[in-house]
Amino acid sequence: MKTSRAGVLALIACVAGLVGCDHATKLAAETSLRDHAALAVVPGVVDLSYTENRGVAFSALERLSLHPPAWALVAMALAMTAAVVVAWARRRGAPWPVHVGFALLVGGALGNAIDRLARGHVVDFIHVRFWPVFNVADVLVVAGIAWLMLVRVRRSVPQGAGPDPRGG
Repeated sequence: MKTSRAGVLALIACVAGLVGCDHATKLAAETSLRDHAALAVVPGVVDLSYTENRGVAFSALERLSLHPPAWALVAMALAMTAAVVVAWARRRGAPWPVHVGFALLVGGALGNAIDRLARGHVVDFIHVRFWPVFNVADVLVVAGIAWLMLVRVRRSVPQGAGPDPRGG
């Protein structure tokens, strides 16, 4: 089934809303948490702490002692976002659960790409112990990928497959 014009507009509005939520939380973090001590949400487990990520997700390149220039990170973020948008556009006729996953993924990717363009870094502020600090856009990207994987697995399992409800 092909996505209608109204469906496409709804998906664009959804992505814009997700980017807006991401940036609203980043603005709140910047105004409330910058230059302040971490704010415990669940003491010893989750806190809110303002950080500026000038590298890639989870500081992966820093661990490898790689420090690409900011323009290269912006270019990479935009290229990856464009690739995801193209992949999504090729799936116009996909069922709505696929579009949900892509909307989450694109919303998160755009949120962080806009941060890199506008600020030169990504604002992170959610800190779960034993995990690098992250933001709402990161949650959207991970949720979008997980959702698309779940949809793919569910579509590959034949109807009626699974354990026998009678125990046999």
